[in-house]
Amino acid sequence: MSFLSIQDLTVQLKNGMPLLRHVSLDVEPGEVRALVGESGAGKSMIGKAVLGILPKAARLTGGKILLDGEDLQTLSQKARRQRIGARAALIPQDPLTALNPSRRVGPQITDRLVDILGWKRPDAEKRALELLEEVHIQSPERVMKAYPHELSGGMRQRILIASAFAAEPKLIIADEPTTALDVTVQKQILKLIREMQQRHGTALLFVTHDLGVVSKIAQSLTVLYAGKVIEETSVENFFAAPSHAYSKALLAATPKYTDPQGSLTPVPEGVTKEVEAEVAAFDTQLKAGARP
Repeated sequence: MSFLSIQDLTVQLKNGMPLLRHVSLDVEPGEVRALVGESGAGKSMIGKAVLGILPKAARLTGGKILLDGEDLQTLSQKARRQRIGARAALIPQDPLTALNPSRRVGPQITDRLVDILGWKRPDAEKRALELLEEVHIQSPERVMKAYPHELSGGMRQRILIASAFAAEPKLIIADEPTTALDVTVQKQILKLIREMQQRHGTALLFVTHDLGVVSKIAQSLTVLYAGKVIEETSVENFFAAPSHAYSKALLAATPKYTDPQGSLTPVPEGVTKEVEAEVAAFDTQLKAGARP
């Protein structure tokens, strides 16, 4: 059984504009599934819907989110927060803004264990030190007492990874966790996330626009455009023979390291117009109250 099952998920702004259009996808225990697509495709919005942190202007208007077989929409806000806190975690995009600059690192790792899971503070601090060592941070005692601005971007991202794995969640949502890092550090962080995911057997929903990253970390992927699922397949099949014209165009637009002098290939206008027509037809049916 899938640990995360999203079924016909629709999210709309208060004015009725859809952000997610009947999205369905599953993440199996221990699986790494990538969400790919252009900026604004709805990748991060799926993660926010799962974690219950949608923007105030957005609302979930249809579908189900099942976490370990339990429908999160049927729970009270408090119960949902507890379930998600115990079973899922987020690795956010920007390590500098994700950490509170006015607080030391240690409490930012231990607070979740104490407040949501009821751990005693000494036990939580011991767990935090173990995790900092696990993500290859030297002198974890010193880092626990440091403020975020005293650390490099790579170290801050390692701290966020440690924090995400602190409560042994069965699902982690990684929202473009290497975007703010340089290429060398990005490679180290990707290796670390994969290493931690395999060690802990965690299901991972990996949000990215970088197909090169997808090839290194994921087994399956879902392609999105304007909040609509365009294609869902294995990573192997996607790179060998994508089925949708938009997926083929995305792959063709990816720079090739084997041809550094080659020109970039934009997604053809005809392909985007075709997909936009699909989305427009979907929205017309949605507005009329029909199931697209």
